[in-house]
Amino acid sequence: MPRVWDVPVHDSTRVRDARVAAEHAAALAGLDEQRTSTAALVATELATNLLKHAGGGRVVVDVVAPPVLTGGAQGSPRVQIVTVDHGPGIADVSAALRDGFTTTGSLGAGLGTCARLAEDFDLHSVPGRGTVVVARVGLPGARATDTGPAGRLRAGAVNVPFGGAEYSGDAWAWVRDGDLVTLMLADGLGHGPEAARASGAAVEALRAAAHLPPAEAVRRLDRALSGTRGAAVAVAQVDTRAAVLRFTGVGNIGARLCADGTWRHLVSRPGIVGTHRPTTLREEQAPWADDRVLVLHSDGLPSRWSPTSDTCRTAADPAVTAAVTIRDASSPARPVRDDTAVAVLAPIPPDGP
Repeated sequence: MPRVWDVPVHDSTRVRDARVAAEHAAALAGLDEQRTSTAALVATELATNLLKHAGGGRVVVDVVAPPVLTGGAQGSPRVQIVTVDHGPGIADVSAALRDGFTTTGSLGAGLGTCARLAEDFDLHSVPGRGTVVVARVGLPGARATDTGPAGRLRAGAVNVPFGGAEYSGDAWAWVRDGDLVTLMLADGLGHGPEAARASGAAVEALRAAAHLPPAEAVRRLDRALSGTRGAAVAVAQVDTRAAVLRFTGVGNIGARLCADGTWRHLVSRPGIVGTHRPTTLREEQAPWADDRVLVLHSDGLPSRWSPTSDTCRTAADPAVTAAVTIRDASSPARPVRDDTAVAVLAPIPPDGP
């Protein structure tokens, strides 16, 4: 089941909670002692920054797949540490990211050092709107290169459990089979461990369905979720050789595709995978190109949410795009109202990793 640590940081006692969450996540990810210490350091520094510069915020710690899948391999899991705040923002991002730049009273690591220690690091900050930081810590030497078209895609997500629960009923995964890259988001019915068990079953089943088109993959997931509460599920697959996106959705997973700066909805059928799957599954198609951004989200986002120009940026780490989406759809006075997950698939920009 997708264990997620959601730590609100509004006083110094919660900084320790963020560090402990990173240590627990590192154990789940199978990290060694050195990388566990690194994850703990990054989480502590980022949580401390929330207090010192934003007046508080939240730290979300999760174990995730790497943002790039190479050669069809799923890659080693990473500890993802996300901070979200509605503070004043960072006036000079370049200075804040300079290695050795420190904040008074912190560990002296600074954002620059966190960026150097993490396998992946990115942030988004706008004065007056707040800051989002994403850092992933994994096994050293985990990065690999893949010059094929499927190796030029990356994915990321942020998953926030409702009410600070240990388990989110939402789960996401992505898999690759040759030229096919598939992203899935599942929302288990209800909340808590049983909802998480349903969405977790969808994640496990997807790993054996990477070679299947989306409609057939959903049928495979339907059989795997039999005996669970069931879940809303969306499956999007990019055939990188044919430059085509195919999509099948059942239930209330939102799906938006940005093409040429314009957003379009991808439509799901009513139903619940595992209990009330529709007899006929529709597979929608759209061209895929290097400017495309795909966003899948559970119904934890308010119905009034609509993507902005920031959402369509391919330069940002996909998890940063997901975190900004969740931040801008909520506020300290109006937190998320359900398990909330946003998953993003986008090309790696030409000057990217």
